[in-house]
Amino acid sequence: MMIRYASYFMAALLPLLLFRWFAPASIGEIDFWLLWLLAMVVVSLPVIYAEIALAYRSTEAPLAGMQKLTREADASPLWRSFGWLAALVAIVIAALVISGASSGILSALTALDSVPAVPSFAVAAGLMVIAVLLSLLGVAPLPIGLGLMVIGLAMGLAGGLPRIDFAMTGISLSEWARAVALALVSVGAGTGLYWFGQHLITKQATTAVDSSQHNTPNSRTSSGASKLNSYRATKLVLPIWILQLLVGMVALFISGLTLPPIGQLLYWFGVLFVASYLLHYSAQQLAHKFGLLISLVLTLVIGLILVIAIPTTWLVGILVIISSVAVLLLSVFVGWRMKISHLRKSLNFGNEALYNLWRIAIRLIVPLALILALIGWVMQWLS
Repeated sequence: MMIRYASYFMAALLPLLLFRWFAPASIGEIDFWLLWLLAMVVVSLPVIYAEIALAYRSTEAPLAGMQKLTREADASPLWRSFGWLAALVAIVIAALVISGASSGILSALTALDSVPAVPSFAVAAGLMVIAVLLSLLGVAPLPIGLGLMVIGLAMGLAGGLPRIDFAMTGISLSEWARAVALALVSVGAGTGLYWFGQHLITKQATTAVDSSQHNTPNSRTSSGASKLNSYRATKLVLPIWILQLLVGMVALFISGLTLPPIGQLLYWFGVLFVASYLLHYSAQQLAHKFGLLISLVLTLVIGLILVIAIPTTWLVGILVIISSVAVLLLSVFVGWRMKISHLRKSLNFGNEALYNLWRIAIRLIVPLALILALIGWVMQWLS
C-alpha cells in the first residue's frame, strides 16, 4: 500500500515546503544552522521516536490512538488534545503553503502576461477547494506533488545555485527559537504524520503477535514472539530522520533559488498536491469523531478561513505556537504519564542505555528546549 511510504514522501517534502518561511532571514548564519542541527538531534529525533512508539502501542491513528493510550495510562482526557492539535497543525501548514502557492502562481502568470483579474485571496480560496477535493485521493497525490516540485526546482537550478555568504553571528534566544521552529516544521513534529503513516504497519505487527498468543501450538507462539522481537523503532525512525536532514541541507542551498515562470507554476502546483495529503490526514483524524462528510466540510471551512482572513505572516506565528504546544503535550505525556514498561516494549531498543538517553531527552530536554523557544519567539514578537 502506498500509505506505507507516505512517511518517507513527507520526510522529503516538508523541508522543501517550509524552509522558505523560516530560513531566509538566517540563510548565511553558520551559528543558526548549527543550532538547527542541534535542535534536529535533541528535539526532533526524540519526538519522532515518540510518535513511532505511540503508533506501535496504540495501533490506531493519532486521535483514536490518544483516546486508547490515555485510558491505558489512566490519564486525564486533556492529553487527548494532542490529536486535535495535530489535525489543526496539518491544516495550518496546508493553508500556509496554499497561501504561498496563490502568490507564486499569480507572480508566474504576471511574468507570462496571463494574470487573471482576481485578488490573491480568491485564488487561495479556489486552490483550497481544489486541495480538499484532491484529498479524497488519499496518498496518491504525494508522488505527483514531489515530481512536479522537483521538476520546477530543476528548472531553477539550470540558472545556477544562488550565492550564499556564510558568516558567524551572535547567538540569541530568538535565534534558538527560529532554529527549533525550523526543526519542528521540517520534520513535521507535532502533526502526527509519522504516527499516521506507520499505524497500519504497527497494527499489522501487533495483530500478528496478539493472534499468536491465542493459538495453542508452540510454533505459532514462537513465530509471534519473533515478530515482536524483530520490531525496532530505530529501523523506522532513522531513515526518516536522515532523509529529513539531507533534504534540509539541500533546501538550505536552494532557499534563495529563482525559478522561471513555468518552473514556478510546476513547483506551486506540486505544492498543491502535497497540501491535499495534509488535508486528507486532518479529515481522517476528524472523521473519527464526526464522520467523513462532516470532517471534510470542517477541514474546508477552517482552511478557507485561514487562507482568506489570516495574513501569511500570522499563519507562520500560529503554526509555531500550535506545533510547539502540541509537541510539548506529547513529550510530557510520553515522558511522565505513560508506563515505562509500555514505552520500552514499543521502542524495543537493542541497548538499554539508548532507551535511557531517549527517556531523558523526551522528559527533560525536549520540554525545556520548547519552553526556551517559545520565550524566544515572544521576545522577538515584542521587539
